[in-house]
Amino acid sequence: MEPAFHRGDLLFLTNYKDEPVRVGEIVVFKVEGRDIPIVHRVLKLHEKGDQNNTVKFLTKGDNNSVDDRGLYAPGQLWLTHKDVVGRARGFLPHVGMVTIYMNEYPKFKYAVLACLGLYVLVHRE
Repeated sequence: MEPAFHRGDLLFLTNYKDEPVRVGEIVVFKVEGRDIPIVHRVLKLHEKGDQNNTVKFLTKGDNNSVDDRGLYAPGQLWLTHKDVVGRARGFLPHVGMVTIYMNEYPKFKYAVLACLGLYVLVHRE
């Protein structure tokens, strides 16, 4: 979700059920049929006038020209609180790159494990 966050940034999330979602807030959500969560900003709120006072919302990536309805499950026009994994409260830049490299480059993972093993052997008492 550039420019706010970049690939490899570690996000700190909260998910308080009683706290309402606000326009402009950055949320992490899961969509049915997709494995990877999506990090996007809340664009619009839709308050349904039923007995539960259900609040639905629409998201959009900062660099995207259109909203996220094309990313949602077929027939889904709005997200609800049950779709939300969490809300971004802070981040550490580039910290997650280690896990990305380990998943994308298996040889890197073995090199890191070998270095850690060597370190343990050398520094044993």
